[in-house]
Amino acid sequence: MQATVDTEVIQQWWETRPEANVIIATGRVFDVLDVPALAGASALARMASNDVETGPVVVQGPERMLFYVATRGAPEDEDEWWSCGLDASPDMSTETGALRWHCRDSFVLAPPSRYGTGQDVRWVREPKALSSPGTAGAVNTQLPDALRLLEYLVDACEEEG
Repeated sequence: MQATVDTEVIQQWWETRPEANVIIATGRVFDVLDVPALAGASALARMASNDVETGPVVVQGPERMLFYVATRGAPEDEDEWWSCGLDASPDMSTETGALRWHCRDSFVLAPPSRYGTGQDVRWVREPKALSSPGTAGAVNTQLPDALRLLEYLVDACEEEG
């Protein structure tokens, strides 16, 4: 229920409640492409065979896979859902077949979190931190362009249909 970017406060929270979930806002530093796990695994394999850098990837239980990408600064009228016509149910609230683009005003659960059902949120590909030249202690993570990964993810979603 609380949020901060103060590292001392975050450290204190982790020491007090190490089991607490991590929820991070999207659309400021990064966006997240969220797909069904089977489609995500298929897309990962295809990206690897084509030497496409994926950036960080998370698996949420057996259902979903999240691809962290550079934010595109979505315009006000952009629809956050990218369903690709693949929904397994007419009720979008199930999210079973939807490809979702988490951008501004959205959030994702990040590792080492756990859903109420006990399913872990874990890294498939961890972020690679790079020191930025000329900035003492600053860290910069290179993230891929969302549109570059989107072509693989959409194809995989259609195939897994």
